[in-house]
Amino acid sequence: MTLLGMLKKAASGVLAILPCSRTMSTLRASKWLRPCLWKGASWRTWVGRVRQGTFFEHSLPLTMRGSPGACIGCWSEIFNRPLFLLICMTVMASGCVSQGLFPKTGPLEETEVSGKGKDKILIIDVSGLLTSARPNDVLDRLFNRPSLPTRFKEELTKAAEDDKVKGIVLRINSPGGTVTASDILYHEVQEFKKKRNIPVVACIMDLGTSGGYYLAVASDRIVAHPSAVTGSLGVIMLTINGSGLMEKIGVTATAITSGKHKDMGSPFRKMTAKDRAIFQSVIDSLYQRFLEVIEKGRPNLTKEKIRQLADGRIYSAPQAKKAGLIDEIGYLDDAIDLAKRQAGLSEAKVIMYQRAGGYHPNIYSQWSGTGGNSGWMIPKLDPVSLATILGGTPAFMYMWLP
Repeated sequence: MTLLGMLKKAASGVLAILPCSRTMSTLRASKWLRPCLWKGASWRTWVGRVRQGTFFEHSLPLTMRGSPGACIGCWSEIFNRPLFLLICMTVMASGCVSQGLFPKTGPLEETEVSGKGKDKILIIDVSGLLTSARPNDVLDRLFNRPSLPTRFKEELTKAAEDDKVKGIVLRINSPGGTVTASDILYHEVQEFKKKRNIPVVACIMDLGTSGGYYLAVASDRIVAHPSAVTGSLGVIMLTINGSGLMEKIGVTATAITSGKHKDMGSPFRKMTAKDRAIFQSVIDSLYQRFLEVIEKGRPNLTKEKIRQLADGRIYSAPQAKKAGLIDEIGYLDDAIDLAKRQAGLSEAKVIMYQRAGGYHPNIYSQWSGTGGNSGWMIPKLDPVSLATILGGTPAFMYMWLP
């Protein structure tokens, strides 16, 4: 269903509270909604009851069905008006409409995207910023979509319970993200491999840098697209210093703290040498953990070689293969074929998991249901706010952030 279609379906519930009059204008409609919008009136108080058998009958909650109804004909005149749809969205955002108009997030369902046979190769999509934050898009909130680690663990759990899943391909397209989110995803792959002794192949698409590579080394083999970029192995923390600008405009920030380092990293004062040393000690510890993860996942590399490679630089696919950071250069099809060979299969169905209403026509389909990767949104990197990344709240990142 298109976004416009979903809005219309949602708007049908709001229309139940409107009087039946072919002369009613969109402006008058908004007046009838005003108590709900600005006085916090209960949805159940204001909703009308739609005559049974109408077009909207099955799209409304039970409390909205039954009696005195409304004339669908008069609704059609205002149904397609942009202003009215905007009103409906405002009602939903205000919390008046919360039940029945949008489906709740349901369990994952399996869908076949290619191949044949009884055995299965599962593609798990990991795209965008790696973060534990809930998706921030309006539709993500309305549909109560889960965070990336929640969805990732759910997919691995479902795969662990299916004996016909003989291999997994992690399709990675990420610059990395927070240290904790990257480590959670890595940990979940490690736990899955303890439950199921099946091959896990990482396929790096456009980007598999920093935290994206951190996740990739949890796999048994790493394939990178010929045009992929990887590397940027290390930790970064960004913070800004706005004290000079504040002095110019005559604004002073005062922090009352229990210790001299309590406000370290604050954008309202300069970082002292001691502050920097403390931050550096944390970064060094997280960096060492990154090196240990690579050492465990890439036994072909020595500690000295890993430290030499992990100076923050990025690598093209050929450079990464020459350095030993990846195993093969190829396409997603090649990664799937590699997973089949590793599992000892001559043929297998390629599957993905989706929520109800998703659409996966082929192996390049994006997972519909996490921030920036839904069917309606262009992928973007915004589950973590710009303020966090730029230093409003200092955050330690396994991330390529040029």
